[in-house]
Amino acid sequence: MSTRPHRNFYGRLKGKPLKDSQKRYIDEDLAALSPGSVTWDENPDRTPLDLNALFGDRDVWLEVGFGGGEHMVHQAVSNPQVGIIGAEPYINGVAMLLGKIRRAGADHLAVHPGDARDLMDVLPAASISRAFLLYPDPWPKKRHHRRRFVTPEHLEPLARVLKPGAEFRVATDIPDYVRQTLEEVPKAGFEWLAEGPQDWRTAWPDWISTRYEQKALREGRVPHYLTFRRTG
Repeated sequence: MSTRPHRNFYGRLKGKPLKDSQKRYIDEDLAALSPGSVTWDENPDRTPLDLNALFGDRDVWLEVGFGGGEHMVHQAVSNPQVGIIGAEPYINGVAMLLGKIRRAGADHLAVHPGDARDLMDVLPAASISRAFLLYPDPWPKKRHHRRRFVTPEHLEPLARVLKPGAEFRVATDIPDYVRQTLEEVPKAGFEWLAEGPQDWRTAWPDWISTRYEQKALREGRVPHYLTFRRTG
């Protein structure tokens, strides 16, 4: 049996009280969409998930911190040939995603309502074809930069689960988050694919602007779109 490592968790787990409809989504839909034994209580030996049982022979994508779920559902509807797993500990965001899944009728999604590190523990090595980190918590104070996702504690397990050649997309409106991303992600086994300024100033062709991006634009902050490739 594996010994669970000590992990601090920072950030919100819940916000405003859920609406009755959102409570219903959690009660009726979440269990069926959960990817299996992810938590340590369920899976102390960290047995890898059976992605074939979840998605058949589809390529699998991962979204870390899906917020309200609009991007994840957009990608699912646009790419029915792909299975998508999302991790999000904020239960209000999970409820919003579940409502969007119902309305879209997508059936090739899985939802982990918790820490992405627990999910990456049980994803098989080199099993994910694309990953997204979109408008992550910026943790703006310098003493909190170690809490950001773009640190070895998160990037090393992410690199483990990505296939060689897999794409890793990062979107942020925080210049210092860009700096830390460009410093830390290549160290974890990625290459930055930008050849010129337009490559990080222009959104991806299949992008859908999220509510977090719209807030950034209203407040005068500039989005950056960073694309990396997992090296072999």
